[in-house]
Amino acid sequence: MTVSLIDVSTYLPGEPISADYYAQFAESDDLRDNVMFRAPKFRHHVAEDESAIDMVERATAGLIERHGQDMIAGADILITHTQMPDMPFYGGGGGMAHRLGMKPNWVLDLHNGGCAAFVLGLKVARNLIESGEGRTAVIAIAQNAAGQIFDQPTIRPKAQSSVPGDGAAVGLVTLSDESPILDIECRTYGEFAGDMTLAVDPPRKWWQPGLGEGCIGFTESKITKVLARGNRQVPEVSYAVCDRIGVKPKDLDLLVTNQPNRAFLRNWREALELPADKHRDTFDDCGNLFAAGIPINLDRAISDGQLKRGDVVMMSAFAHAGDFAGAAAVRWGGRD
Repeated sequence: MTVSLIDVSTYLPGEPISADYYAQFAESDDLRDNVMFRAPKFRHHVAEDESAIDMVERATAGLIERHGQDMIAGADILITHTQMPDMPFYGGGGGMAHRLGMKPNWVLDLHNGGCAAFVLGLKVARNLIESGEGRTAVIAIAQNAAGQIFDQPTIRPKAQSSVPGDGAAVGLVTLSDESPILDIECRTYGEFAGDMTLAVDPPRKWWQPGLGEGCIGFTESKITKVLARGNRQVPEVSYAVCDRIGVKPKDLDLLVTNQPNRAFLRNWREALELPADKHRDTFDDCGNLFAAGIPINLDRAISDGQLKRGDVVMMSAFAHAGDFAGAAAVRWGGRD
């Protein structure tokens, strides 16, 4: 029984926003010169009235165009990940299913996958299909924090705010040998689960009323730990998959990772002994896309012919402050 990732489709909201936008707000910041926060040239922001469901619907348009509405509407499984859920009490899976005309047997909202959520979604989809729970799965990713959290008036002057960008992506997974998922590795590092925190001034819980706007609680010490974990974890899970499929990392046709910053991108491809032209990223066009980074870069590589029929692509990422990491290899079957 073979399960394939047969296509991806993506969406970027609005016009590109240049680094000059944040430069005009920038204030003195102890972390301004840290490698974590060197700004991309551009990024995109979700519109003020644009929901995660809107973004996923727009991202799905390419799949519908190529495979037909019936393929999407008839999917048995919907797996979603939204960086900023439209409602805090429930995920967006039900609303997305309704908007896409789906009545799936399974609707799963994944939150712990973070920047590696697309890889985790592939693993869950493959396992459900292999166990007979369906023949088709849709994986929907919405990254919408840049234009909401990081563009708040008191947060946008911070160095961390100039890096994130928004976008959405949808993957189509089916029971077929068209574009087989060769192997997947997912690892949870629960000891690091509390290391990403929300910082609010004056301090309060995220749900409590107050004047302070929230952002990610970065410190030099935390950044040092995250850099060390990310530099280690992404190569580790990638090597694990390579070992099992019998492909040396340096012989991969394409590497697609999440893209927190240029330092991680450089370190990961060096660890896997790959040249820059075999590691796809859109950092300078889109910034840190969090979970949407892998499928958006994969879509770009497919659309411009960088990823060819028969090529092996490795998708790898780590999440949050290093509490989760995953890698998946696919032998690409082409896009007709």
